[in-house]
Amino acid sequence: MQKTILLVEDNPNDEMLTIRALKKNNILNEVIVARDGVQALDYLFAEGEHEGRNMSDQPQVILLDLKLPKIDGLEVLKRIKTDERTKLLPVVVLTTSNEDQDLISSYQLGANSYIRKPVDFDQFIKAVGQLGLYWLVLNEAPPSA
Repeated sequence: MQKTILLVEDNPNDEMLTIRALKKNNILNEVIVARDGVQALDYLFAEGEHEGRNMSDQPQVILLDLKLPKIDGLEVLKRIKTDERTKLLPVVVLTTSNEDQDLISSYQLGANSYIRKPVDFDQFIKAVGQLGLYWLVLNEAPPSA
């Protein structure tokens, strides 16, 4: 079964850079993009435009930006980690935020990893490559419910 990545990112440039960085690292997994917190939660919980989606087919990893419209990333993280159906999904916070409180809150809410987006594109490509290698190849995810 194809391991998908859920990218929750409202900035079109960051979305494009992340997808490009994945491809440059030969990470060819399907990337599902949610551009705000509502879209992310609708996808994960098979609601709204994703109603009827098979909930047992969840992403291998969620790359979650914190600064999102409608519902922010910390609230999305909280809802993922407090729901029995999604609490085991790995969530990597991928953000430009330099605020220590965002870092602390992310881990308190159950983030599996917290990465500040490098501004330099080459560094970003390397970071995304390492991220993909770890979460999609090396990490062993819990079995689907």
